[in-house]
Amino acid sequence: MHLLINFCLLLFVVVAALMVLVILMQRPKSEGLGAAFGAGVTENIFGAQTTNVLVKFTTWLTGIFFALTFALSVLYAHQSTASSAFRRELMKNQPSPQTSPAPAAPKSSAASSPGTTAAQTSPAVSPVATTAPTGSPKP
Repeated sequence: MHLLINFCLLLFVVVAALMVLVILMQRPKSEGLGAAFGAGVTENIFGAQTTNVLVKFTTWLTGIFFALTFALSVLYAHQSTASSAFRRELMKNQPSPQTSPAPAAPKSSAASSPGTTAAQTSPAVSPVATTAPTGSPKP
């Protein structure tokens, strides 16, 4: 997969560079930037019908450019879903982390606050009847 993506990226860069060169070689209607790069030279090399050839070549390069763009987007999307499926499979094998409840408010102890008694620090526990009855009940 990585090899195919890298090959498409290389081809993408080459096509983009060729498009820039071919577009700059074309003779504009106002003789703008094409004259600066020697538009007359292209007519001498390729013949008098250079504009038709360059327009067709630009059209083909544009089509290839958009096809490569679409292919690269599909390949990258496929690569990201494959890696997320792999990630999900790895997460299945790992135990889930234990969720702990929110920490309770710190309890003040008798040693930490000398002005409080044991009854004030723990009101839920009553000091009466801390032992269970053993034996028969009294009449």
